Amino acid sequence: MAAHPTTSDEARPPAESIHPVDEKLPALKMATSGLQHVAAMYAGVVAPPLIVGAAVGLSGTELTFLTGACLFTAGLATFLQTLGIWKIGARLPFVNGVTFAGVAPMTAIVASTKDKSDALPVIFGAVIVAGLLGFLAAPVFCKAVRFFPPVVTGSVITLIGVSLLPVSFGWAQGPNPAGHDYGSAKYLTLAGITLLLVLLLRRFTQGFVKQIAVLIGLIAGTVIAIPFGVTDFGPVTDADVVGFPTPFHFGAPQFQIAAILSMCVVMVVSMTESTADMLALGEIVERPSGEETIKAGLRADTLGSAISPLFNGFMCSAFAQNIGLVAMTRIRSRFVVAVGGGFLVLMGLCPMAASLIAVVPRPVLGGAGVVLFGSVAASGIQTLVRAGLDKDNNVLIVAVSLAVGIIPITAPGFYHAFPETARIVLDSGISTGCVVAVLLNLLFNHIGKGRDAEDVTHPMEAGQEIAESAQTAPAH
Repeated sequence: MAAHPTTSDEARPPAESIHPVDEKLPALKMATSGLQHVAAMYAGVVAPPLIVGAAVGLSGTELTFLTGACLFTAGLATFLQTLGIWKIGARLPFVNGVTFAGVAPMTAIVASTKDKSDALPVIFGAVIVAGLLGFLAAPVFCKAVRFFPPVVTGSVITLIGVSLLPVSFGWAQGPNPAGHDYGSAKYLTLAGITLLLVLLLRRFTQGFVKQIAVLIGLIAGTVIAIPFGVTDFGPVTDADVVGFPTPFHFGAPQFQIAAILSMCVVMVVSMTESTADMLALGEIVERPSGEETIKAGLRADTLGSAISPLFNGFMCSAFAQNIGLVAMTRIRSRFVVAVGGGFLVLMGLCPMAASLIAVVPRPVLGGAGVVLFGSVAASGIQTLVRAGLDKDNNVLIVAVSLAVGIIPITAPGFYHAFPETARIVLDSGISTGCVVAVLLNLLFNHIGKGRDAEDVTHPMEAGQEIAESAQTAPAH
């Protein structure tokens, strides 16, 4: 008896056999949707090199180069994650870029380096080692994620935001802390106007405009700053149209044990966040992320991080705000995000495009930074809400880890009697807070027998609570 063609698999249109994640959209839609992903994460990519570059004391030209390098390496890392090679890459619509988690430890490394010209090579060496170790640890880490429940990740995410907020406050006061007009009404007014613009855009706009409110605020704030005489277009006029991030432009990588330990802690934080993001994104695109997907995604993150310093970039991780963009637009194709990665690479190869961010006055960056960095802290608090803070043990974990983590902010000289190498780790509130949170979680929620089940939040099993916490993960 002949089979009915209308019910056979062979009779179905080929498109039905293609999952939306693997779908290739029309060229124009691919391009515009890819640009939207770039717009949503652009400010997050350029902020870390601006912070670290300013701490090192780079010139406008060198700052432009560092920013372009981070855009270029973000594009490469996005290619690894979306397109994949071998068993590397989650092959999901995943945008990768410089992680915020590394900013505070990197500035601590800069502060502890006597010769600032060695600071970036030391950072690059530490990122390379942390990336390679993370790559090797990916098969184990995807199983050990149960030791990083929301009570730990929420504490760390909150510390990331809190640690970065002082940077925006410093920017708001002007470009030169030693200047006579540092903190003047002129600079604070510009910061306030930019902050107000971003808030109004977020409140009264929708869709694409709302997603790029920070970027629009930066542009508008820069234009408004022109009459104040604080906008310098020199970096753009001096920049080349075409360039390439010369390998090891700032010097060959240097390997210092304290810096490596600090960045390894950041790598653990980054891998935890990426795991959460993969679980959440898998649910959004209706392709659940199993152990193999997480393993491949972590390999892409860590390999991208290890390669990044070769081209003068920093540690890379998933950008959570782009996951929200996928959920909002329902465009699930990984090739759309790959196109966005292509735009990032092109921007990195065009120093003039990268130099545009160097034109933005520091007070304008400070105003936008309040929203950008404050949102990170707020995301951490949202994660903590899901962590079961009605349990006394979890309250203690959060209380002590946050207290230890903010020591470098509230008492900068607290560890002055410790060896210089130890201070690289101790002066990073994110690193110390993360270590304390993990150890306390082990003490209260894993070690010992006869605990009262009503007083303890059990460690999550792989693929459970962390998927929820990922939906409120910060912008990296």
